Amino acid sequence: MEKGQKIYTIDQQQYLGAYNQAVAQLNASEANLEKVQQDADRYEELGKQDAVAQQTVQHARADLQTAKKQVDAAKANVSAVQVNLRYSTIYAPLSGTIGISEVKIGASVSPGSTILNTISSDNPIAVDVAVDQALIPFMERQNKNDQKSKYDSTFTFMLADCSKYPYSGKIFIIDRAVDPLTATIKVRLLFDNPDNFLKAGMSGNLRILNNSSEETLMIPYKAAVEQMAEYFVYVVNADTVAQRKVALGQRIRDMAVVRSGLQENEVIVLDGVQKLKDGSKVKVGVQQSSKQDSLGHSSIDSTKRKSS
Repeated sequence: MEKGQKIYTIDQQQYLGAYNQAVAQLNASEANLEKVQQDADRYEELGKQDAVAQQTVQHARADLQTAKKQVDAAKANVSAVQVNLRYSTIYAPLSGTIGISEVKIGASVSPGSTILNTISSDNPIAVDVAVDQALIPFMERQNKNDQKSKYDSTFTFMLADCSKYPYSGKIFIIDRAVDPLTATIKVRLLFDNPDNFLKAGMSGNLRILNNSSEETLMIPYKAAVEQMAEYFVYVVNADTVAQRKVALGQRIRDMAVVRSGLQENEVIVLDGVQKLKDGSKVKVGVQQSSKQDSLGHSSIDSTKRKSS
């Protein structure tokens, strides 16, 4: 659908009737103005010859001003009614894809309360993502770079079926404030969508390429216990556990980046953490190896433990 294309027409009988009535009122006001103007001109001439009282001349002038105001009011009324008549035909405000109509032919609609349809722009298409506030400096630097260059491979979009969308994205805008409840900020990215493959309302995962060679530690998010906005994990020492405070960063699916508090190859409890306390006894369960990317390229091996 192209911008300006006609998409709906609302029954115009009521608006057309009001418009014709307003035009007729304007014509009558203009005719009256012409008559009053002639009377005023005649009385002006008679007044100069002292053939009529000056009060009569003044009344003619007042009638002329009143007639002019009536014409102005009639013109304003025509313009207002004409707007309603023009709005009875609805055109596409932008180019894009229109959805299935929310109303049927003959349905009653009301201004401001009835949604007729939704049009979404197709190419490029915006992707909104909430990122951890720790990534704000990176996003700001990348945003400056994106303003000077075209799309690159820094931002890629993973679809719901885990396939990779073939086009890369670039930052369009970073929101003005961080959400204090989630400590995240909304970032809007643009992706080329020449084949209209991406649809409004789709969800997926955004991957951000980490060009740093520094390795990042990650743990399953379920291993962390939140207490008063702080996170703790249970570290296994022999057959007991010790509670340790950790600082978590970006979440990636079911994993979380560990900024501080843990070292690589330390063993933590994954299941049953709600039943534990500092010094609880544990027994070895099944060992599993988990390798995940952290915005890019690092992994951690962890041992699964069960509380006794």
